[in-house]
Amino acid sequence: MSNQSYIDGFLGQMSDVLERLPKADIDAAIELLFDTWQQGGTVFIAGNGGSSSTASHFACDLAKWTTSEGKTRFKVLALTDNMPLFSALMNDEGTASVYAEQIEPFIRQGDVLILISVHGGSGAGNAGSWSQNLLRALQVAQEKGARVLGLSGFDGGALREMADVCITVPVDSTPQVESFHLALEHLMCDCLRQKIAEA
Repeated sequence: MSNQSYIDGFLGQMSDVLERLPKADIDAAIELLFDTWQQGGTVFIAGNGGSSSTASHFACDLAKWTTSEGKTRFKVLALTDNMPLFSALMNDEGTASVYAEQIEPFIRQGDVLILISVHGGSGAGNAGSWSQNLLRALQVAQEKGARVLGLSGFDGGALREMADVCITVPVDSTPQVESFHLALEHLMCDCLRQKIAEA
C-alpha cells in the first residue's frame, strides 16, 4: 500500500462521513447548549482516552470562544482536568466513579452533562466494558434533573439510547470519529458565539 492510496482512502472516507452527519442532531445540540446558557446553567464535560482531550478542548472553547462583550459567559467545567481528584477517586472508589462522584454535589436541573465516547459506552476491552464511568455519570445527571448531550460514533451505543440529544458520527473508525468530534465542538462553539452576540 502506498502512502498516497492511504491518504486518498482516509480523506475519501471523511468526505463520505461529512455528507452523512446527522444535521438535525447537531442543530438540537446547539439549541440545548444555547438554552443552558440562557438559563445560566453549568456545562460539565467528560470523556475517556482521546475523548478526554476533546472534553478539555470543548470546555476551553465554550468558556473562551463564545464570550461576547456585555453578555454573561458560559459556566463550564471539564471533569477530565482535576487529575489529583480524578486519581484519588479512581484509587479509592474505582474507575466507574470518577465522573459521577465529581458531579454529584454540583449538577442540578438546568445544567447539561456532555459525554464524549467513540463507541457510546458499548463494547469491551481488556479492562471490561468501555466507558461505564460515563454511563454512571449520565444516570446521576438525569436523577438530578440535568440534561445529557452525547457525542458518539459507530452505532451510537448506550449514549444514543440514553442521552437527551446524541450526535453519532456514522463511521466505524476511531480516528475518524475522534476527528469529527473535534470538528463538531468547533462548529457548535462558533455557532453559539454568534447566537450569544446576537441575543
